[in-house]
Amino acid sequence: MRVKLSKAVKMFFGNSSLEMVYFEAIANALDAGATKIGITISAQDYSQPETLTISIEDNGIGFTDERFGKFSNLFDVDDSTHKGLGRLVYLCYFEKTTITSNYEDFYSRKFEFSDAFEGKSEIVKNSNKNSGGTKISMSGYTLTKLAQHSFIQPNYLKTKILEKFYSRLYKLKQSEKQIEISVSATVNKSSATTILSTNDIPNFIPVKVENTLDFFSNIELYYHIEEEPMAIGAITAISIDDRTYPLDIIAQENLPIGYKMVFLLFSDYFDGKVDAARETISISELEQVKRLFRDNIAKIIDEKLPQITQLNKERKQRLVNQFPHLNGYFEIESIGYTSQEDLLKKAQDKFFRAQREVLRASHLTDEQFKQSLELASRTLTEYILFRQNIINKLKTIDNKDKESVIHNLIVPRYERFDAANLKNDLYRNNIWVFDDKYMTYDIILSEKEMSEVIQVITDGEAFEKDDDRPDIAMIFSGNPHDEDKDKKIDVVIVELKKKGISSERNFDVETQLKKRAGKLMQFYNNKIQQIWFYGIVDFDEEFEKLVAGEYHQLFSKGKVYYKPTEVVTQINPRISFPMGIFLLDFDAMVDDADTRNSIFLNVIKSKFKS
Repeated sequence: MRVKLSKAVKMFFGNSSLEMVYFEAIANALDAGATKIGITISAQDYSQPETLTISIEDNGIGFTDERFGKFSNLFDVDDSTHKGLGRLVYLCYFEKTTITSNYEDFYSRKFEFSDAFEGKSEIVKNSNKNSGGTKISMSGYTLTKLAQHSFIQPNYLKTKILEKFYSRLYKLKQSEKQIEISVSATVNKSSATTILSTNDIPNFIPVKVENTLDFFSNIELYYHIEEEPMAIGAITAISIDDRTYPLDIIAQENLPIGYKMVFLLFSDYFDGKVDAARETISISELEQVKRLFRDNIAKIIDEKLPQITQLNKERKQRLVNQFPHLNGYFEIESIGYTSQEDLLKKAQDKFFRAQREVLRASHLTDEQFKQSLELASRTLTEYILFRQNIINKLKTIDNKDKESVIHNLIVPRYERFDAANLKNDLYRNNIWVFDDKYMTYDIILSEKEMSEVIQVITDGEAFEKDDDRPDIAMIFSGNPHDEDKDKKIDVVIVELKKKGISSERNFDVETQLKKRAGKLMQFYNNKIQQIWFYGIVDFDEEFEKLVAGEYHQLFSKGKVYYKPTEVVTQINPRISFPMGIFLLDFDAMVDDADTRNSIFLNVIKSKFKS
């Protein structure tokens, strides 16, 4: 050989797997007219791959001079369906490959195929007539471990061989040839054998495919569907050079239980359109081929399995209900075949492209104006759906979750949010959970020290170190940093409590709020015009009894109580200010947010086209 084999192996089979050894040997045996192929595998243990040996024997015509000549020269092939490289895969995994072959009744040929192979062999003429056939014996496994134990397990290999040679074995069955491929393995003194025969090849039903692509060759689809209890799986593959190559047409999540399905797509146009290592399909129109394949599979399923068609309609409705803002962007024909993740990604990409198109337009046409209104509705719905996701997460909060979990879902701890960055913070700051009116904030300080809160309120005029931290402090009605120094602001202080704590600890929230009030009231009627205090607690029966005696209950989906009181800032002379405290049950807060959000979502959903 003129080509250095070690370099050729790395160039063409860098991403191969051990399965390729079996596939290439079987393909060569079938090329030689073999009807019986025997694979024998031996290893002392899965953890000792260096002891692995594989022999593959067939009853084909053997290595005649012509066939040996082609074997000895890379790329020497009869047509585009052969690559002339398959044998190199043996050198990927084994140091030594010995080949013995009987041919032309009385001749035997023996040679070793290795990196040093130069196209020479030993030929012996026998006195007795032989039955023909070839045996390939491989030893000296070169890798440090087996990528998968299944690569030397008979049942797995039978399945893989069948899947790889469906199209070729079916053609042989049609020509009434009886094929038998046996696989035997002995590993760690445990033996197993399985046989793949013509009877394992399904009786496919051919369907003529209307060729909507640019090439002129005929296209045929062969399919087989049978009921099999608890079966889940479908083979969707394209036939190239008498081998089948899987195409992802039906996502695993969409496969129905109780059916075994095989779909094979045939066309002369596909011949030769695979790389030299037979690993990658090289059809430029592959996406169009996939679409054509899927459409025709869908027609068959509609006819043969109407219950799956109905299931796909239900899937579509669930998608539309869950993601109404993407309705009209989903590839409807792909629902039930493509994974939901891919469906969503493609729909989202179309949505974004439509947004960019409108936003880049300097002057909107009537059509673009209508489209901009629809896009705005979809964008708003996307945000409402995000809010619903936050609400659903809050509903899962239980007694085991820390207070910080609740806090971070509403407003991330130790952060500051400014109104100027509202657009960027829209998906990070969920202060709307308390009430949508709080989305009009100027500044939010999340678990910041009181001294920092006061600094913000006074624009740095007052500073006294105070490491006490309100959970959330919100400033409204104007930014203290504005040029108008006389402009007064509104402040909201919120304290959060973990679910499941005792009544006594829940009452601590009132003390904490009064303490915050004492710090802030010195700026009342000066920098601050109004202050609201909220405590988010977990109501139990005992706590509610204590609260009901002092507080007034307010309208809500749950339990919300209010109490007017005073905060004393100086004893002598006495100076006090009125303040009101709201106590909200955690579940009431979440349920009220859910109600507001659901109403908004339902209004938007009703306006989308189905």
